[in-house]
Amino acid sequence: MPVTGPTVVRRQLGRRLHRLREEAARTEQEVERAKVCSRTTLWRIENGKFPVKMNTVRGLCWFYGADPETTDALTRLAAACDEQGWWESHGDAVPDWFQLYVGLEAAATEIHNYNPELVHGLLQTPDYMRAVFRAADPQASERQVERLVSLRLDRQISYYDRAEPARIVAVLGEGALVREVGGPAVMAEQRAHLASVGRRVRVEIRVLPWSAGAHAAFAGAFTVLDFADPDDPDVVYVESHMGARYLERPVELAEYRRVFRLIRQQPVPIEEHLR
Repeated sequence: MPVTGPTVVRRQLGRRLHRLREEAARTEQEVERAKVCSRTTLWRIENGKFPVKMNTVRGLCWFYGADPETTDALTRLAAACDEQGWWESHGDAVPDWFQLYVGLEAAATEIHNYNPELVHGLLQTPDYMRAVFRAADPQASERQVERLVSLRLDRQISYYDRAEPARIVAVLGEGALVREVGGPAVMAEQRAHLASVGRRVRVEIRVLPWSAGAHAAFAGAFTVLDFADPDDPDVVYVESHMGARYLERPVELAEYRRVFRLIRQQPVPIEEHLR
């Protein structure tokens, strides 16, 4: 199933570069005369039609007089939509529809995730990952499973290596902690890992207990990704067995934010739940 909706990362980068150019009062002709890129290329970049290189982004930011923080943020976005992202080395272990999410996650400033059954990928232990991948495809070879584990570990490294990682707010259903994924020992390690990670400044993990009863998120798991510039469209990511949907319309974002706001009020902190 192909990704639905626009190529979100490129659109975000294009919007922000277009805004920078307008704020700097630079014309397309001036950009071309400065030999940063051609007018045709600039149009494609600003309209999200073209995979822009990081050096081009740096050149445009320099020409527009952008500050270092803005330049760094836009360069990260360029890296996220670059065809040579870090995940490329994993080949077909990364489906096309998930490559977009990985790029978005790498550029986000906040990650709000709800999952009733599964620990978020950035918070999983290696043995928990193995159990999840084996359950998803019992016919997968050991080599195939380890490729997927390696991908997820690299994704975690990419997150934690950032100078300022995105803030994670994860709401887990109690089932995600009670279900013995991989067996008692694996789950004991996973719960201990969550308790440890949950003490990080930029990570908040909460548990929605069964005793909370009815709640607003019965429709299932979702992730809301926020980005630095409030004028940029944030994104809702909803995964299925065959692909994913990327939602960015204001009405869609408002509804998922409303649901997350409601379920965030009911859960208890992970450390309190595990006592």
